[in-house]
Amino acid sequence: MKLKSVQLLGASLLLQMSASSIYAQTPLSKASLQGDEIIETVYGDIELENNFINKGSDELFDAMDFQRASQAYIWSTPIVSMKTWGDREDAAYDAAGLENFVVLKSLKEKRGIVTGNLTTPYIFTFSNLKDGAVKVDYPKGMTAGGFLDLWQRPVADLGLTGPDKGQGGTYIICGPSDNPDKYKGQADFIVQSETNNFFIGLRILEADPSAVDKFKSNLKLGKVGTKLKDASFIEDKDVEWSATAPRDLDYWKKLHTIINEEPVREQDKAWIAMIKPLGVEIGKPFNPTARQKENLMKGLKMGELMLRNLQTNPRFSEPYWAGTNWYKSFDFNIPQANEMMVYLDERAVWYYEAVSSTKGMVEPSPGYGQIYMTSKRDQNGELLRADQTYKLHVPADVPVDQFWSVTLYSEDTRRPYDNGGTEIADIGINSRRKDVTYNKDGSIDIYIGAERPEGVNPANYLKTVGDDGWFIYFRLYAPREAFFDKSFQLPDWEKITSGLSK
Repeated sequence: MKLKSVQLLGASLLLQMSASSIYAQTPLSKASLQGDEIIETVYGDIELENNFINKGSDELFDAMDFQRASQAYIWSTPIVSMKTWGDREDAAYDAAGLENFVVLKSLKEKRGIVTGNLTTPYIFTFSNLKDGAVKVDYPKGMTAGGFLDLWQRPVADLGLTGPDKGQGGTYIICGPSDNPDKYKGQADFIVQSETNNFFIGLRILEADPSAVDKFKSNLKLGKVGTKLKDASFIEDKDVEWSATAPRDLDYWKKLHTIINEEPVREQDKAWIAMIKPLGVEIGKPFNPTARQKENLMKGLKMGELMLRNLQTNPRFSEPYWAGTNWYKSFDFNIPQANEMMVYLDERAVWYYEAVSSTKGMVEPSPGYGQIYMTSKRDQNGELLRADQTYKLHVPADVPVDQFWSVTLYSEDTRRPYDNGGTEIADIGINSRRKDVTYNKDGSIDIYIGAERPEGVNPANYLKTVGDDGWFIYFRLYAPREAFFDKSFQLPDWEKITSGLSK
């Protein structure tokens, strides 16, 4: 009898083990989430016992924190990128202070900016409105620029696309907790930023040095209620620096600084809740545990991979010209939201790949603003490679009132490409250059790649190196109607397979 009892008990145990084995093989997609069940997930096995989580609690918390961190990276990319830019530029140029504008001219200087424009000088300053509104006496002239908040949204355009229409005027910009009504009558234009951190950036579009000097000598600014000061211009330092957002814990440290400096907007409250368990919290120091660090780093890297994928394969957009691989870079509006949603992916892709936005960039119209076209695939739909060479045929009569330009960027840093060149001409071609060769019909062929084709003018060629993948922006300044009605179109890149020479 004892032997028989042991045999029965053994059989019962085997049946139980068999049942457990069946439960252990239940994939998440087929789980009932009821009773006793072992559910297989990519984060580990989760065991239910009488519907309770019996085993796998830590795995579920890790999954939650990893997912939230990866999505929080996408949400926060605009503000972290902007804050990184300001902090690193101030450090590189010793430029902290409202009146101190950095002027970037050389390739080395401009190579610091994410997808910086190489054709015209940049003039920038970063400041804060927490201790009071700022007044700017903005000069007349052909300029393009604006006030931006930390989300890189234009608070107001300046110059040709701004309310002054290039005629100049006085502006007051106040912070999110201030009341703009109290400044009525004290400036021509009064605007309010939703963030304390703000930015003033502009480009002088006139090439005449005297026009540049005149503009700079007439730009004045200061806190409202104080005597305005002449702007100070820090230039010709030729400093190497980088505004690319960090890929380590400094990213989250930067975000922690931001959320403790800025008021929380209604649309961001859920995100603030999601990053709190990760150690990124308002009112507490940033001191994540080892577990939090692990999830923050995994989330950051997955978030960047997600943005790279959207950048290369923008599922929220279609090519601007049918049958090509050319996309118009802006797929969102100035508020970055509509009545139904925030343009979460659209804005994140742009601010991963670039910086800043103005009305002229987001909402150009015939004769005003700028267009940014980009492509990352050739005529066969294959990704552009650094070890191959390609040709872009630019038709004659590009529809612009000002000029067009092609600038080469690194897919890794998203900053101007470092191919060993020291001059802007080494990574940029534009319609103002006199050394490039045009075809008899007025069109121009531009070559980018590892080797310059035989017989091609070096001025028409931009070199790529190693495995540093690349992309370009084809910019149109003051685009004409032919761009908007699509009667003008760029063809795809053509891979060159013969006639190459070093």
